[in-house]
Amino acid sequence: MEILTYIFQGILAVMFLFAGFGKVTGSKMHVEAFNHLRLPQWFRFVTGIVELAGAALLIVGYWASTFATAGALIFAITGVGGILSHIRVKDSFKDTVMIIFLTILSFVVLIHHFI
Repeated sequence: MEILTYIFQGILAVMFLFAGFGKVTGSKMHVEAFNHLRLPQWFRFVTGIVELAGAALLIVGYWASTFATAGALIFAITGVGGILSHIRVKDSFKDTVMIIFLTILSFVVLIHHFI
């Protein structure tokens, strides 16, 4: 299970590095997504910073598991917020499935490192 958790940790780190970078730099896709979700653009930037910090924590977490726990907790909380945002605007399951998947991975990594 430990190897699988490290794989999940890597997937989360890479996915949120790309997502966080796109949000911070203001990629068209993320700007439009936050408009669709009826969230302010300053919140997009803050979310991007949080995602980049969480990804950094997961990467450092390969050497010190406490950091991985913190990174996974950040992503679990962020993921729940993302899911609720999609539900609030009545997005389809297809539009919400990726954040659901990443949130589940975050909880798996969190539980493995926490226990």
